[in-house]
Amino acid sequence: MAEQFVGSGWAFPMRIGPTGGVALVSGEKEIEEAIRLVLATAPGERPMRPEFGCAIHDLVFAPVNEATAGRIQHEVYASLDRWEPRIEVEDVEVTAGPGEGVLHIDVRYSVRGTNNPRSLVFPFYVIPSHDEPGTAGTAGAGASGPLPESDR
Repeated sequence: MAEQFVGSGWAFPMRIGPTGGVALVSGEKEIEEAIRLVLATAPGERPMRPEFGCAIHDLVFAPVNEATAGRIQHEVYASLDRWEPRIEVEDVEVTAGPGEGVLHIDVRYSVRGTNNPRSLVFPFYVIPSHDEPGTAGTAGAGASGPLPESDR
């Protein structure tokens, strides 16, 4: 029953499957790919559905600070709530990645048909200003330290 609720869809990146058709994924892998697709798509990118996607892409040039991390959290919650009805988002945490200009978006969710808790980390690349300090620190629910404030 849960498998029917989750369904199946195209594998990304698109490729040819073993039978010569489009490769498909199903189950929780399909949900994971659907989440990545929502987060990787900027609103306006799809001509036939311009509202689809996540507005985090508007923040590529934003200062890396608590306010930006909070906005990323909000946009991820809102877009997944709208575009992925098969999951319940439990938490979104934004942390600085190992390199400058990398933020990790940790999405903790459960699949509605199974209540199986899952986690997905989505790397988000920002272009910090040259006069801005590095991206050390974290932000989000349960954060252990702040992202540096911008001096703009």
